[in-house]
Amino acid sequence: MAKLRRQEPAICPTDGENLVSNLDAPRRTINKQSWDYVLRSGAAGGLAACAAKTVVGPLDRVKILFQASNPQFAKYTGSWFGVVKAMRDIRATEGSRGLFRGHSATLLRIFPYAAIKFAAYEQIRAVMIQNKAQETPYRRFISGSLAGCLSVFCTYPLEIIRVRLAFETKRDSRSSLSRICKQIYHEQPPSVAQGPVHVDTSTVSRAAATTVNAASAVVDKVTPRSGLANFFRGFTPTLWGMLPYAGASFLTHDSAGDLMRHPRIAQHTTLPQSNQRSRDPHKPPQLTWWAELITGGLAGLVSQTVSYPLEVIRRRMQVGGVVGDGRRLGITEVAGKIWLEKGWKGFFVGLGIGYVKVIPMVATSFYVYERGKYWLGI
Repeated sequence: MAKLRRQEPAICPTDGENLVSNLDAPRRTINKQSWDYVLRSGAAGGLAACAAKTVVGPLDRVKILFQASNPQFAKYTGSWFGVVKAMRDIRATEGSRGLFRGHSATLLRIFPYAAIKFAAYEQIRAVMIQNKAQETPYRRFISGSLAGCLSVFCTYPLEIIRVRLAFETKRDSRSSLSRICKQIYHEQPPSVAQGPVHVDTSTVSRAAATTVNAASAVVDKVTPRSGLANFFRGFTPTLWGMLPYAGASFLTHDSAGDLMRHPRIAQHTTLPQSNQRSRDPHKPPQLTWWAELITGGLAGLVSQTVSYPLEVIRRRMQVGGVVGDGRRLGITEVAGKIWLEKGWKGFFVGLGIGYVKVIPMVATSFYVYERGKYWLGI
């Protein structure tokens, strides 16, 4: 009997160690700077954005029409019921497919855009936030802003194509990607009526007048009037708008997630340990579906509010080739024009529909992204 007792410790610990090893094997620390992690996080981000954009596709179409001051839909702005009436009008004239005009271009753009944004955020965050002491709002905000700017830089031409497809409202219009691309590429602003600036030699010296006129002619000649430059209309305000939008979005989501995981409410807002799918033991507990949607919704609310004026300016610049005289306007010119037309309220035209669209969109995006990371084991 004593011999048997001496043998049990030799067998049981070995079996127990194997069992513990098997349980711990799936939950190992993951190298977030590996290509495997980059590809998995990018795939999760791209799929999340596609799902989110599909949910709010009709609202996105109406929002663009409102922001760009499309003449056919100007009568619907300024009213909560205008959104419904505009959607009904589009459905009556263009059919149900009209509500998703430009959606294929949206998905074509949004997948690489979101994939780059989420993957970049994970990489930048891994560099800027290496321990709990560095988990500050400032670092979270900067990580999100840099990730957003990088994704915009890589995919902005696709955004121009999407907006132009969505802006088309003619019933007999059959827009295609190739036609829109050719149209944007070949668009030329009308020649300035007065041509290069000419200085009156009666008021200044002939040499000065000649210098000014020559410089004006050179500037007029080198200013691009068509080509690839047309695919970057509104790029500068987009970058400026992305700084607060992406930064506030990731900051709010992560901060709200921390609140949801507070020990006092964690038992109600997080899934049981047995349901955690992540292989990384250092990853925070997975939130329940409703808690994840709330954190994403709050992120959408905050980010939309702080960045909306620049978004309105960007939309007006992007459709410059199909409204007005076609001349490319700068940020200050567009802002001044909006102010003269509608005052400060002009910078928030469509904000109501922006909330209705962005809150569920961002909520869906973060929900699918977080679930996607767990499904992919990261």
